[in-house]
Order: sequence, then C-alpha cells, then structure tokens
Amino acid sequence: MRAALALLLLLATAHAEHRGKDYVRDKVCQEFKTLGKENFRTLTIIANSRKFSNATFEEITHLVRELLSLAETCCAEGADPSCYDAGSSALSAKSCSGGSPFPAHAGTAGCCAQEGLEQKLCLAALRHPPQQLPRYLQPSDEELCQAFEKDPKDFADRFLHDYASSYGQAPLPVLLASTRTFLSMVSTCCISPAPTVCFLKEKLERKTLSLLTLLSNRVCSRLTAYGKDKVTFSYLASLAQKMPGASFEDLFPLAEDAAEVFSQCCDVVAEDCMQKKLSEHTARACSALSARDKRFADCCEGKNLMQNYFCILALPRAPAPKLPEAQKPTNEQLCGEEGARHTERYLFELARRHTSVPDAFLGKLYDASEKVRGECCSAKDASACLDSKRRQMGEELPPFLEKANQLCGQYTELNFLDFKKRLRESLVQTMPGASPELLGQLVEQRADFASTCCPPNSPPLYCAAKVSSELGEACEGGSCLLG
Repeated sequence: MRAALALLLLLATAHAEHRGKDYVRDKVCQEFKTLGKENFRTLTIIANSRKFSNATFEEITHLVRELLSLAETCCAEGADPSCYDAGSSALSAKSCSGGSPFPAHAGTAGCCAQEGLEQKLCLAALRHPPQQLPRYLQPSDEELCQAFEKDPKDFADRFLHDYASSYGQAPLPVLLASTRTFLSMVSTCCISPAPTVCFLKEKLERKTLSLLTLLSNRVCSRLTAYGKDKVTFSYLASLAQKMPGASFEDLFPLAEDAAEVFSQCCDVVAEDCMQKKLSEHTARACSALSARDKRFADCCEGKNLMQNYFCILALPRAPAPKLPEAQKPTNEQLCGEEGARHTERYLFELARRHTSVPDAFLGKLYDASEKVRGECCSAKDASACLDSKRRQMGEELPPFLEKANQLCGQYTELNFLDFKKRLRESLVQTMPGASPELLGQLVEQRADFASTCCPPNSPPLYCAAKVSSELGEACEGGSCLLG
C-alpha cells in the first residue's frame, strides 16, 4: 500500500520531475513492476480523477490509457533508456494539440507556450479546483448489480472516476480503502444467493470507513479553503454552538487539537493517520467535555472512538442560552500581540449567543475581523480607524446576525415544506408588490441556499460566495468584527 501511495503522489504532482527525468522513469517503472498492470491502472484512474475533478470519464480514460501504455512500453525489459522521456514529450505534445482528448484546463495554453522540461512541469502541475458539491450518488443495490453484471470492468472504472472526483480531498489512504471495499462489496453481493442480506452486512461493516471518507473530504476541503487558523476558529464555533455553556478556555484547546490533526493527516500517505489521530482527539474531547454535557457523555460511551466522533459531529446545535452582551475587545487588545486570540474570543461569544448562525456566516465575520485588524492596526491612527469601524457595524452587524440566525433556525426547526411556506410569508411582508412569479423564484433561491449552507458541513467556498447575495453586504467592508 505504501508503494501504491508513493506512486499516486508521483502521478498527481510534478515535484519529482525536479530530480530529473531518470528519477521519474525509474520510480514509475519500479512501481509499475511492483503493483502490476491492473493495480497501476486503478491507481492512475484515482489519481487523475482527483486531479481533474471536472473531467469527463472519457477524458480520464484517454489519459489513463496513454499513461498505462507509456509505462508498459518503456518499463519493459530491454526498453531504450530514452523511451520514457520521448514518450512523455509526445504526451505533452498531444496535450497541446488542437483536438486533445485529455481533460480540458484553462491553463493549458500558457503551459504549451513553454518548451521542453518547463512545458512538462507546467502541464503536470495543472489541476482542477475540487468539487464543492460532490456529485456522486450511490445507486440502489439493484442498479449497482445491473451495471456490474453488464460490464464489471467498465462499472469499476466509472465508479472509481465518479467517487474519486467527488471525494478527491479525502486523504489518499482513506479514499483507496473506501473504493477498494466498495468494489469488493459489489462483486461479492451481486453474485450472492441473498444479495439484500449481503449488502446490509457489508454496508454495516464498512460504515465507519464510508463515514470517514465523507468526513475527511469535508474537513480537508475546509482546510484547503480556510487554512489552519480559520479551521481552528470554525471548529471552535461549532463546539460553542453544540455546548454554549462551555467557556472559551474549555473549547479552544480542543479546536486547536482538531486543526492540528487535519493539518497532519490531509496530505500525508500514512495509511492510518486520519483514523488514528481522530481517535486520539476524540478521547481527549470526551475526557474534557463528558462531565459537562450529557449529550457528549452519551456519545462517548461506545468503545469505537471513530463512531463516538461521528456521534459528536452529528449533535444538533443547542438552544442559545440567555447571556449578557458579549464584551467587545478594546482597541489596544485588537492591535496587541494577542490580537488574533481576542478576536477569536469575541467571535466565540457571538457564536454561543447565536447558535443557529452557520459556519459560512461566522467565517465571513472571521475574514472581516482579520481585514479590520490588518487595515487599522497598521494605520497612523489605529484607534480612529477602529472607532470608525465600530460605528459602522453598530448598525450593520445586529441585522446580519439576526437574518442568519432566523433563516437557519427556521430551516432546522421546520420541515422543508413549512420552511418554504414561512419564507413566502416573510417575503410577502417585505415585498408586498412582488409578483407571484418573482416570489416563487425568490423562495426557491432562498430555500436552496438554506438547504446547502445552513447545515454544519456546508461547502465553505460555495457558501461564502452566497452569503452576501442572500443576506446583504454587511460584512463586505471588512468591519464585522466590532459590533
């Protein structure tokens, strides 16, 4: 497995090319011979489906076929030493041709304007942004078996492409294990005399791995989008909303611990990193919080630490307690050495007082607060700058938080039809002259936004882009920090 992961990284990035073309050829050929043709081919599908997440199955198939042919030809006994370099040059030329069958990428033209090794490095570094909304939907058991029985190889290839492109930010070991056990389940159960019973048993056995794949794809995509510091705050806010009675001192170390786990495990090839480190984190969280909250204690009763972690993640947000108004940081605190910590503490206090406000909205407050500190703390008159922002946000922040809290609170409390009915009633009041067509369009737009961005595991970049258009431009000026 470790050899396979090394190959995946080699295929997915251009870094190894800096060590020279002989290194690349020798490494690829070593792994091709170690893994065998079929395993090499499977891993190449996964690597390139992750790398080109928006490519069609046909485009990935063309690329895999060429890479496999290159390895078969140039890694054969007695192959000319220049074979691999010549073959990879031919692949680059094909990528730059007008009718290239390979995955399309906006940066291809810029790469093709270069020559030689620089062109190859440039092309190898191209990758699509990851899918923000995974498109893979698992078919029914009957549909799985129909597709499998029709053409097992085509079924496996298409599944690998769809699944790897949808969950490509999950750590490679997790993704590999998940795809391998899924295909094993299908091949076993579709020839079983009792397929339904077989699928139930197999799905139960791979439940932890399946959930870990979905979870790690989410947290690693959030790490990519947010960076470690903002992930720490995001996790802190989530804990605060599940357990608003806990203090900043109780929860911040656990948020830092979780962010450290994600930063260690999202991009490494250690096979059990995510599961091992998350289990250790869960043990620490259960030790720290079980005595404070019965819901946490209930989640921590099981012996399977990963299942305990999933239980904690699934806990709904708690009702907001009645607390005094959050104490705002002083100008001196904001611009001092611990300015970032004072900012996080204040936003933590807002999160525990508005427990229905989801990550996308709180993330916008976090970004705005960093922008304020960056602008004002380096200004000639920092206090005047911060005071100006305070006055502006005295009017803008409360309605921003109230809109977010109300929208997502209603989405959580009501069934979807009642939620849409409440949306329509609210829009009729605020837009009495609107036509039924416009009202219907706005209801669908707002409901789609809520269903995607109110849940705790909402896609970060997609929802961040939607916040302003749905709830106004309150934080665009970079002054959401000061309330």
